[in-house]
Amino acid sequence: MSGFEADNNGVSISVAADHKTVADFEVSKKPKRNKFAFACSILASLASILLGYDIGVMSGAIIYIKDDLKISDVQVEILVGILNLYCLIGAYTAGRTSDWIGRRYTIIVAAAIFFVGALLMGFATNYAFLMVGRFVAGIGVGFALLIAPVYTAEVSPASSRGFLNSFPEVFINIGLLLGYVSNYAFSKLRLDLGWRVMLGAGAIPSIFLAIGILTMPESPRWLIMQGRLGEAKTVLDKTSDTKEEARGRLSDIKAAAGIPEDCIDDFVQVQKQTHGEGVWKELFLHPTPVVKHVLICTVGIHFFQQAIGLDSVVLYSPRIFEKAGITSSDHKLLATVAVGLSKTIFILATCHGDLPLKATGSGSEYRSGG
Repeated sequence: MSGFEADNNGVSISVAADHKTVADFEVSKKPKRNKFAFACSILASLASILLGYDIGVMSGAIIYIKDDLKISDVQVEILVGILNLYCLIGAYTAGRTSDWIGRRYTIIVAAAIFFVGALLMGFATNYAFLMVGRFVAGIGVGFALLIAPVYTAEVSPASSRGFLNSFPEVFINIGLLLGYVSNYAFSKLRLDLGWRVMLGAGAIPSIFLAIGILTMPESPRWLIMQGRLGEAKTVLDKTSDTKEEARGRLSDIKAAAGIPEDCIDDFVQVQKQTHGEGVWKELFLHPTPVVKHVLICTVGIHFFQQAIGLDSVVLYSPRIFEKAGITSSDHKLLATVAVGLSKTIFILATCHGDLPLKATGSGSEYRSGG
């Protein structure tokens, strides 16, 4: 009997004369991770450390601020909780700023604003001065919170976009841990000096962030929206897994910008209305079924993340441990460091899939990360 070969769904089956069947599986190779896109995503996500540090450091510093400045519980609650309002203002402003000066320089602006805010808090002499510093730092945090995920999504290749988009959440938790460690490290200083050093130390990561951002390329999407096709092609070639993917991403963004697909100029004029107008109308007034589904899922996840009270645990961990019977300030801060370490470990586990979390039974609790 003569042998024959058949190909079915990528599996080559050979039947020889002796009637033995041999299956030859062609396993598709996973593309290598784009190291350049990986590095860019890490640098951009470092901006999220600012948010994590600001939240974490205030949870411990507020113990000493209350004793030093003799403020009431209501003033403590306002000082701690008002960060979310300031972040909202910063995030709204960052959206327009990033469309104007680009994603990269917006991250630098975020670092500069937070740097000033951290110094103001570090040199604060009274509650009002401290609130001004908190406001400035909050604006910077809002900038960073919005722009880091945007840049990461726009620079990442399709094969690793989901993984790289988890970086901002990872670095929020790392910043949170650094804030807790700062509390513990400087708790031995004088009452009037310790909390100021804790808050002022937040200026240090913003310096390294600004320097690192200067080595990054601009977002290819923003470049195309500005008509700078030549620069965008160069960035896409570096951040895509293949030349074909780079061309495909270029075509998609050109179509969104209203640029003809056959245009090969390095610089073109882009109509003003293609710079993002109408996005809110598409989201809320005339959403497609797919957009509506994504919108409900996204808003729902973030709503319930806040509704479970996770921020309260993060912001008031020392107070919680005090109510649990821990009286020593050092022990309270050390226990808080353990909380930050635990959160960081589990958010890192999330980046590698659900299996480690399912094995410990903690997936649902820690998926929110920050």
